[in-house]
Amino acid sequence: MSTLTAPPSLTFTKGRGSRKVKNATATSLVWLAFGVALVPLIWLLWTVIGKGYHAIFSAGWWSSDQTGVSSTIGGGGVSAAIVGTAEQVVLCTVISVPIAVLMGVYLVEYGRGLFAKVATFMVDIMTGIPSIVAALFVYALFITTLHGTRAGWLVSLALVILMIPVIVRTTEEMLRLVPNELREASYALGIPKWKTIMRVVIPTAFSGLMTGVVLGVARVAGETAPLLILVGYSGNTNTDLFHGFQGSLPGFINAQFLNATTSSGATAYHLDVNGKKVAGAVANFAPDRMWGAALTLIVIVMALNLVARLISRRSKVAG
Repeated sequence: MSTLTAPPSLTFTKGRGSRKVKNATATSLVWLAFGVALVPLIWLLWTVIGKGYHAIFSAGWWSSDQTGVSSTIGGGGVSAAIVGTAEQVVLCTVISVPIAVLMGVYLVEYGRGLFAKVATFMVDIMTGIPSIVAALFVYALFITTLHGTRAGWLVSLALVILMIPVIVRTTEEMLRLVPNELREASYALGIPKWKTIMRVVIPTAFSGLMTGVVLGVARVAGETAPLLILVGYSGNTNTDLFHGFQGSLPGFINAQFLNATTSSGATAYHLDVNGKKVAGAVANFAPDRMWGAALTLIVIVMALNLVARLISRRSKVAG
């Protein structure tokens, strides 16, 4: 005796239609949120590019510094600021990368028990530390307590605190993407664990690790608070990280902003045809240089992020 059953298409038609409505609603909300987030970004880029491209295409912008240049004198460039920023970031990277990568390897390959949990917790805390807190910590330790002087290397130490958690997190994710079969095959051949990590795991995840390093560099390259607190700004080229004030791109922007605001109300005088003094406006080139430096910093950070994207595409453990 046969029984009649309702077709599945008729039974679940109502539920399927409800899911379609929910899916369309969620998709629309996501696109709406994306558009709202994109508006200030496009507005920011449009403003900076529109006001800064004149400066970065001017003669000497990339090759000269601010020696002998004031807000009422045109010319000058950001070479001193780029040199200072590059030196501070390079020293920060040299210190941060070995510590962060080794910590990431420990948490993934060896981390068990209380110490690993504490280390993970501390990395989470460091991820949310504001840059000014890191700068104040370094200032209190090396200047207030140890009676040191403000210098560029102290900025690098503050940036280390901000850079390490970024690289640790990336290292953990990349190492976890390495298939366990590779480790097990190495162990089956009698290779010790430390050599397996050095010869198999790290080379497999190398592209991903480099992506984390580049993203960490991009993260700290535009920090301002450590520069304002730990080293004074200098428009002259100073390549000594351990003595004297030093230029930097965020410091350059801040200095030009101060010059723009202090010179805005100034008055110049010239002589008319009768020899009388006549008031006139002062030429102020600081705003143009300020926007030019901001655009320069955006271009550098964007280039670093593009490099990280290109490296990540070549990662052996991607996907």
